[in-house]
Amino acid sequence: MTTSASVPAGPEDAIARVGTVTDRVVEANQEYAAAFTDPGLDAAPALQVAVVACMDARLDLYPALGLRLGDCHTIRNAGGVVTDDVIRSLTISQRKLGTRSVVLIHHTGCGLESLTEDFRTELEAEVGQRPAWAVESFKDVEQDVRQSMRRVRTSPFLQHTDDVRGFVFDVRTGLLREIDPA
Repeated sequence: MTTSASVPAGPEDAIARVGTVTDRVVEANQEYAAAFTDPGLDAAPALQVAVVACMDARLDLYPALGLRLGDCHTIRNAGGVVTDDVIRSLTISQRKLGTRSVVLIHHTGCGLESLTEDFRTELEAEVGQRPAWAVESFKDVEQDVRQSMRRVRTSPFLQHTDDVRGFVFDVRTGLLREIDPA
């Protein structure tokens, strides 16, 4: 069983001779590595910031935020919600790698706005096991940003919670809109 989807490629596609998306990614990496030089960056982000964002493919975070390789830690998941695993990553980021600021980014048109916790029930019916994780769906993106800010600010594991800011990225305009935590 393959987990990579076949993608039709046109003759103009530089990687058209490969059959799956994963094959294309591996080949592209080989081309990248051939020209790669170690930039000599440290694992600790230069700007001492961690960005938590949705995994949505429309969010190209580095150019959208004016960041470069080595500037920040980037933690992404469905919805950009602050889950226990995000707290885990932020705790390591702060306590072992020196980050001091947290930027939370949700976005317009998020797929989690159309899901419910019923998704877990559907999965259970299909595979015979209920997922241990919550879907973390939401109807109000601004309220979910506020909830995520509260989760970061109240975590006993995080040392730096005074510079936690939340935003909604507009996928049509590319603009960030800051959300008041109150």
